[in-house]
Amino acid sequence: MNLLLLGRRTAMGALAALLLVAGVWASWGTAQHVMLTEGRERGVMTVTRCGSDECVGWYASSSHDTGPRRRVVIERSIAEKKGERIPVALKPGTREAVRTGGPGFLHAWLPFGGALLLSSVVVAGGLRLRRTAWALALTGTALLTASFATLAF
Repeated sequence: MNLLLLGRRTAMGALAALLLVAGVWASWGTAQHVMLTEGRERGVMTVTRCGSDECVGWYASSSHDTGPRRRVVIERSIAEKKGERIPVALKPGTREAVRTGGPGFLHAWLPFGGALLLSSVVVAGGLRLRRTAWALALTGTALLTASFATLAF
């Protein structure tokens, strides 16, 4: 009986850890461009049009050597409107931009916030660690709420 309990706890702990690692992995693709700014091209994007998944606009570099303006693409969130100016960083070698600043930071970590919520269910149900589960759930909810609030207003 103790062996079954140990097996269940090990499996649930591994599943919770896998969910958290997957959340960090999914977030890091965007978050690295927001957080690690050394050597990244930064500027401002003026939105010209938005589709259902992405927005397109003109990019103006914030460096002193203002080269030609380029068309860039950014993932659509809830706040982009035509004519809006968004601070962005360009992903190297692409025309894909990511939002920078506080809203960009929070938006980049959205997948991790979802992973925190999912892992809280596993921790509560599978590991029976209610306080830890509540901490994970509240942290995930705070991250998702803060991201929504900074992007919506």
